[in-house]
Amino acid sequence: MATRTEGFWIREQNGVVTDCWDSKPNDVKIATEPGWRAAVEVKPDVTPNREYITSHSFDLAKTPVEIVWSKASLSVEDRKNNMLNQTKNKIQQVVQEQLRLEMSNNPEEEFDTNAVTTAKAEIAIRVAAINAAETHEALDALIE
Repeated sequence: MATRTEGFWIREQNGVVTDCWDSKPNDVKIATEPGWRAAVEVKPDVTPNREYITSHSFDLAKTPVEIVWSKASLSVEDRKNNMLNQTKNKIQQVVQEQLRLEMSNNPEEEFDTNAVTTAKAEIAIRVAAINAAETHEALDALIE
């Protein structure tokens, strides 16, 4: 079931939404700027890791006005690319942490080559597993 969130306000001029706020304008603004109307945001349910929310449209025929969001399917390839990027960020984090240790003023902290080598090996295994996955279910099995 779609989620409906109240508390939005839009300003319509000649059938076009010119303003969209997440709070009610003050009474002076409403009185001096015609076209303000209450609105609700309507978001569709999405299946995690399969769909995502995209663009929105306004249904000006409804009272309150509905800000209706659309959804799209996430392809296996797009999901794989997201997972690969997240995985590659992990090696970057390990290297940055090791560089921080190397640059530290604490003589007991120093760059650990083994930590980077271990992380690289773990990342290579994960990248291979992601690349081998061909379905959402196979990718689900890789979620940590």
